[in-house]
Amino acid sequence: MGKICVVGLGYIGLPTASLLATKGFQVHGVDCLKEIVDSIKNGKVHIYEPDLDVLVKSAVNSGHLQVATQPEEADVFVIAVPTPFRDEHKPDLSYVEAATREIAPYIKSGDLIVLESTSPVGTTEKIAQWLRHERPDLSIPFYKQIDYEKDKNQGQVFIAHCPERVLPGCILRELIENDRIIGGLDNSSAQKALAFYQTFVHGQIFLTDCRTAEMAKLTENAFRDVNIAFANELSLICDKLEISVWELIDLANRHPRVNILQPGPGVGGHCIAVDPWFIVDSAPEQSKLIHAARLVNDNKPKYIIEKVIQKAERFKKPVIACLGLAFKPDIDDLRESPSVEIVKTLAKNRIGEILAVEPHIKQLPLALQQYPDIIYTDTSQAVQQADIILLLVDHKAFKLIDRNMLNEKIVIDTRGMWR
Repeated sequence: MGKICVVGLGYIGLPTASLLATKGFQVHGVDCLKEIVDSIKNGKVHIYEPDLDVLVKSAVNSGHLQVATQPEEADVFVIAVPTPFRDEHKPDLSYVEAATREIAPYIKSGDLIVLESTSPVGTTEKIAQWLRHERPDLSIPFYKQIDYEKDKNQGQVFIAHCPERVLPGCILRELIENDRIIGGLDNSSAQKALAFYQTFVHGQIFLTDCRTAEMAKLTENAFRDVNIAFANELSLICDKLEISVWELIDLANRHPRVNILQPGPGVGGHCIAVDPWFIVDSAPEQSKLIHAARLVNDNKPKYIIEKVIQKAERFKKPVIACLGLAFKPDIDDLRESPSVEIVKTLAKNRIGEILAVEPHIKQLPLALQQYPDIIYTDTSQAVQQADIILLLVDHKAFKLIDRNMLNEKIVIDTRGMWR
């Protein structure tokens, strides 16, 4: 397992590739976007993650990490590409399929293919199907195939799913320290993947089949989503009953067996806002609670928008400071961010002049650049000029705001930072 090919150099692929390179592997990173490849070649990063820039520079300078837009022959292929959903929340596996077909010509007997992308149940089996079509000369295992049933006359390859389980902001540490689940297409594949991950993972590694591993990751995120939905629904109830939801949750959590999460403007990110839909799509009649939680969290941004519109009626053309665009505190990740959706909808409906603040990015995301009413600015200017201050993300930088500056402003705090 001397050479690793990592396909997809995003929030998971780039840290993984860089980490493996610093562990002594020869790593070939692949991304379809030339600008990303060129940036990494120069030792620069296109995403923010603490210490990732140092790690990437070290990996590139050592010669152990090389990047390109096309794969190369390797011993292990790690697929870490996006798995979004299409209209009506249907899973989109086109990136996984494209990556599989792209690496197919370079696979040889004895190679290991690992899917790290969070995926619907059955995706690992689809990879095997695509490879059978592309490489009929190789022996591709079937789901839970018994080892002795394999054709010993053909070259064996191994296929497994090992879902990432890292927290943005702590990725480099958690890639090593977190427990991992490996789901093999068959037992031999699970054992082969175990041998690979044992070289750099310090946490415990648990073996299972690929379907269970796929469902485990979806379950982890659906669990979080359901619990966040409970908190968000409480916030709606408390608004109606004129109760402070923050105080209520603090008091309820004094019970030794109660741990209610904090409400917010919705749920974002590449996992929690997406993965539960994969379960709903696979088993719609059996996932009613998970489906209901998704609807609660998807509707929370609309509730916040209505709240802002109601307050904005007091002004001819209000200036609205929207603090935070990321999907969670102290990162630059805007994927599926409810904050971005809220800001975009306010601008689309011409509610007022929007002062957008996000200290972790250098410019407005493309989704917001088309709206002339949105001005990208810093925290101080936004707070000074605003009639309405809408706190969307509880970044540490916003906690430094002088509370006296909020006097005589209408404050909508969706995170309870200024309660």
